[in-house]
Amino acid sequence: MLPLNSAITRRLLGAGILTLTAAALAMGSRPKAADDEGVATRIQPVGRVELAAPSVAVAGSRTGEELVKTVCSACHLTGAAGSPKIGDNAAWAPRLVQGLEGLVKSATAGKNAMPPKGGSNASELELMRAIVYMTSKSGGSFKEPAEKK
Repeated sequence: MLPLNSAITRRLLGAGILTLTAAALAMGSRPKAADDEGVATRIQPVGRVELAAPSVAVAGSRTGEELVKTVCSACHLTGAAGSPKIGDNAAWAPRLVQGLEGLVKSATAGKNAMPPKGGSNASELELMRAIVYMTSKSGGSFKEPAEKK
């Protein structure tokens, strides 16, 4: 142990006091008690989560384009899992031979990696509309189905 009158001990003690003084000054003064609004502003969360019921269209009311954009495009725009890409006439040609009814039956049951109805809650009419929409952009010429009354 070093004696208190040692030069090294005095320097270390001085450095320690200087460090503590600098730290105290850097911390600044405490916020005023009346600054509750300022404190609340500084510590507010970065984001917020709001839970709400999903907006679901009434079954049968979606157009083919709406269904394709919300459900089918995930695979049919990218060709994921071997699905025919929208606009690829050569990939759709062998499928178009099945006709609209055959394609609807296939989409309803699911095909290869595609789950039934593409994983949606689409009605048969909505599926037909979506298939007509996709095939019309891919060399098909099926007629848009009329809404059943």
